[in-house]
Amino acid sequence: MPILAREPDLYPEDLLTASIVTPADEHWFAMYTMARREKELMRKLRQQKIAFYGPTVAQRTRSPQGRIRTSWVPLFAGYVFVRGDEVDRHETVSTGCVSRCLPVTMPEELVADLQQIRLLLEKGTEVRPEPRPVVGRTAVMTRGAMAGLRGTVTRVNSAHRLTVMVNFMQQGASMVVDEADVELL
Repeated sequence: MPILAREPDLYPEDLLTASIVTPADEHWFAMYTMARREKELMRKLRQQKIAFYGPTVAQRTRSPQGRIRTSWVPLFAGYVFVRGDEVDRHETVSTGCVSRCLPVTMPEELVADLQQIRLLLEKGTEVRPEPRPVVGRTAVMTRGAMAGLRGTVTRVNSAHRLTVMVNFMQQGASMVVDEADVELL
């Protein structure tokens, strides 16, 4: 099976850069998908013009012939975040890709967390998923392209990792940072 090129993981492009305040008739939902159906759901939502965000990261593997292959996998396995009204929610669940629909009770916090994840994916290198909350010190990036990014700093194998969490799911993403670029809070 061929490795597909990277597909858009955000629709529309200004979904997370627009106002954090969600219109009264629209809500945020965390769609828990059937196994390995996140990308299929995102394709269907893009065709139906329903707003969504399903962050993806590059995963490099070596084939049996020794070639390096890069594929794009979901950062949060099984989750796609959808914004819309009840009709959009129904259309999303009707795609056949969704196992459960979880309504988001604090959308402003979710959007702020997703904005940080988006910044981390755009500016960071070697971002990896963190399926569990990490124990460390709260810190903020003070320099560089990610100045202002807030997360938890841990030390792993003599390197410092900054983890940004999505509190709604208690999962996050992390990357290696320079100790001089972070300030402990």
